[in-house]
Amino acid sequence: MDGKKLEYKGEDALTEIEKLTAKAGEVQYGILKELLKRNAETEYLKKYMKGSKDVSEFKSCVPVITYKNIYPYIQRIANGEDSSLITGQPITEMLCSSGTSAGEPKLVPSIAEDLDRRTFLYNLIMPIMNQYISGLDEGKAMYLYFVKAEMSTPCGLPFRTVLTSYYKSKHFKCRTRDPFNDFTSPDQAILCNDSNQSMYCQLLAGLVYRHQVMRLGAVFASALLRAISFLERKWVQLCNDIRTGQLDLTIIDPACRSSMIAILSSPNPHLAYEIESICSRPSWKGILCDLWPRAKYIEAVVTGTMAQYIPALEYYSAGKLPLVCTMYASSECYFGVNLKPLCDPAEVSFTLLPNMGYFEFLPLGKNGTLPMDIDKEEGVSNDRLVDLVNVKVGCYYELVVTTFSGLYRYRIGDVLQVTGFHHQAPQFRFICRRNVVLSVDNDKTNEEDLHRSVTTARKLLEPYNALLVEYTSYADTSSVPGHYVLFWEIQMVDLATSIDDKLLEECCITVEEELDYVYRQCRSWEKTVGPLEIRVVEPGTFEALMDFFISQGGSINQYKTPRCIKSNTALKLLNSHVLASFCSPRDPKWIPLNG
Repeated sequence: MDGKKLEYKGEDALTEIEKLTAKAGEVQYGILKELLKRNAETEYLKKYMKGSKDVSEFKSCVPVITYKNIYPYIQRIANGEDSSLITGQPITEMLCSSGTSAGEPKLVPSIAEDLDRRTFLYNLIMPIMNQYISGLDEGKAMYLYFVKAEMSTPCGLPFRTVLTSYYKSKHFKCRTRDPFNDFTSPDQAILCNDSNQSMYCQLLAGLVYRHQVMRLGAVFASALLRAISFLERKWVQLCNDIRTGQLDLTIIDPACRSSMIAILSSPNPHLAYEIESICSRPSWKGILCDLWPRAKYIEAVVTGTMAQYIPALEYYSAGKLPLVCTMYASSECYFGVNLKPLCDPAEVSFTLLPNMGYFEFLPLGKNGTLPMDIDKEEGVSNDRLVDLVNVKVGCYYELVVTTFSGLYRYRIGDVLQVTGFHHQAPQFRFICRRNVVLSVDNDKTNEEDLHRSVTTARKLLEPYNALLVEYTSYADTSSVPGHYVLFWEIQMVDLATSIDDKLLEECCITVEEELDYVYRQCRSWEKTVGPLEIRVVEPGTFEALMDFFISQGGSINQYKTPRCIKSNTALKLLNSHVLASFCSPRDPKWIPLNG
């Protein structure tokens, strides 16, 4: 990528977006031509193209694949064979996927140039935001970022998350400082491998600079809520640090200590009193606005499964701060940006930028009219794929990418719906991950259907001042018929109120009533699925679940609560925290299509 583009700021960045999207088809063709020119001699492409660099031959001969197809090549490189197996440039690291969206972490090859592309996309965010919100250069950003201790492949390549890679790169650490990337957190706190020490120091810095904070954020909404929970437990210690000007002795990381001692600098009893008076209130509704009164928005991923956290974020911000989702990215590739960042979270659409990789789309259903129909591992004929500029508004597709780092026609697993175009570049709403489903018999419940059903049921809790903090599920087939189990963590906003058994039973049946036709047919008519069960778990259970997945190789930055539990160990953890169990009191309504 042209190094000059990494320095694009302000109007230059917006002009570049317009140029790229106005000629999206031409840019995509150029990307594929360049990619084939660089990688034609790789073992993988020679297997299918015999050394040809022809675009039409690529489209007719190179198959659509999933991770299992490319894994043998990646594993050989991880064990020490040359990068030329799949790419013409040296692979500098292996990135691990979050591992909580679809099971085990995957090794994703990455080349040095990939960091340029990620930086390019990051640099577009503030110019876009500045079109909608002014004055963001008048203070600091309190963004909570985290790294995870990295590992190595057998041949010594770094194996780490995409965000750890970025935060440890010169692109982040040696970034040109300007008013728009002035963070409250010192880099030393962000780069601390101990997530608890990192969280403590970043929150402490955010509190010290509370009157300068213009925006709040984390990568995922779940990380921001975890920070609020941490603050609930630690605010007394944090205030004591501010009051005395002395950092708590539990912070032992040398870099963290030195950077935070500089921020504390001197005792500030007045600031400590301000924070104590806010945090000691019986209700934390709106606390984000109270602690950081100049904040203008919250930035975090709130699409897909992260939409679960919108009510909690609105509670802690009293609905006063817009929830902004700025970009769409994965470990495999960074894709695009949200050009209307102040839209309702339910309306977020991402404009795919045609210079980030080569993008194709697999229509779902007949010509893309249905959200689901192709199993994750099913083979796909090449002629089904649609180019970036030829997708149709309203239709559903699975994203397929080709990257410079050695992924060819690779199914990302994300289901997207086209909502419109910005010039030639399509805009997509993220629907769900394809491979997160519940199934007992003929029923197949995807992530979006599950979330919609739970969202409807959770509204029954609201009149009782109860908040559904988090949920997950699994298909219990230990008995016949099998049935769906939901684990719910419920927080009572008002301790003077309570919820009874009948209400939670109604929640069960409400979830079932919202599930699809086939599920209700299996439940009510065929009796091949048993009554849905809700197991209410103790407060803090989902934090324990997060800790478990992080201990298994996940990343605090990339962690997303799995909506379907596959791990027996994770299931045992959840069941060990169950307070009570409730089942649907009746069958859901089902009417035959010809009835």
